[in-house]
Amino acid sequence: MAGEDNDNATASQQQGPKLPQKKFFRQRAHVNIFNDVPLDYPVNPDQEDWSKLYPAYFRPLTEGTQTAASDAKRPLSPSAVDEAGSDESLSKRGPAAASTATIDKVPAQVEFADIGCGYGGLLVALAPLYPNTLMVGMEIRVKLVDYLQQRIEALRGFQHGLLLKKDAEWVDVRSKLMQEIEALDKPLAKDEEELHDNGETIRLVPGHYENIAAMRINCQKYLPNFFKKGQLSKMFILFADPHFKRRKHKARIISTTMLAEYAYVMRVGGIIYVITDVKDLFTWSVAHLDAFPLFESISEEELMFDPAIPCVINSTEEGKKVARNKGSKYLACYRRIEDPAGN
Repeated sequence: MAGEDNDNATASQQQGPKLPQKKFFRQRAHVNIFNDVPLDYPVNPDQEDWSKLYPAYFRPLTEGTQTAASDAKRPLSPSAVDEAGSDESLSKRGPAAASTATIDKVPAQVEFADIGCGYGGLLVALAPLYPNTLMVGMEIRVKLVDYLQQRIEALRGFQHGLLLKKDAEWVDVRSKLMQEIEALDKPLAKDEEELHDNGETIRLVPGHYENIAAMRINCQKYLPNFFKKGQLSKMFILFADPHFKRRKHKARIISTTMLAEYAYVMRVGGIIYVITDVKDLFTWSVAHLDAFPLFESISEEELMFDPAIPCVINSTEEGKKVARNKGSKYLACYRRIEDPAGN
């Protein structure tokens, strides 16, 4: 019996991390954002402890100050403990390794926010493209948040295991995505969905998925509690709930009130990405963005050079569903501009 237990334990260790299965995390799409759901949120952005989500970039807060202790529950992203001080070794091991080594020198902060991130397809696709940029997926549905965070933990585990192999292969993420720009409206082939769906489990990617995380939040109530003025450089609102009924329009994620909050947390030059398959919602969103004085539309020609665009169009579960059904996708991107009033 003891021998069998040891064999089972060894087999379990050899299996390593496992990706969660979506079928166990399904939840209805519609949530009343006006309900008083008990959520954990900081009084102000300085009181948010990001070390729980990004242990490779932050150390736990203790009475408002950062301590030298690391989160022992999770392994840090590829560290430079054994090769400290070598810039060359850090570059070989990936950007996250460099960020770990310079944790006390360069303050990190979240710069990308995916509002209503769903199952996290966008974050997983963007993570290797911007390996030194912290991104957070914000979702009100608890099952989806649990799924995405477990998915991220598993991907980090796969990457940590690959780092121990001397012959592990690196994937050229940017070249792969640049090829997809030429056919944005076409469904991805099965072998092309690897980065967009499950993430890389057999090849190394820059950042090793240490730069993404998921959190449960009602963005229409608590967004300024998490982000300082001008903190975000990109915000994504992809395939949002259309709230078709007129009496439900006040719950739409884009409104004059919400745009004021988005403008507050976004830096000048930052970009907000909006995509939907509902023409009425697209018209509504564009009308509100055009009328708001702190955002200006970005031309299609300029967007062709944006590496995030293929991910925005192709990487989400809803985006793939629309492509499979040969539906239409409506994309609009707006840049945060200086306040004309000088405030």
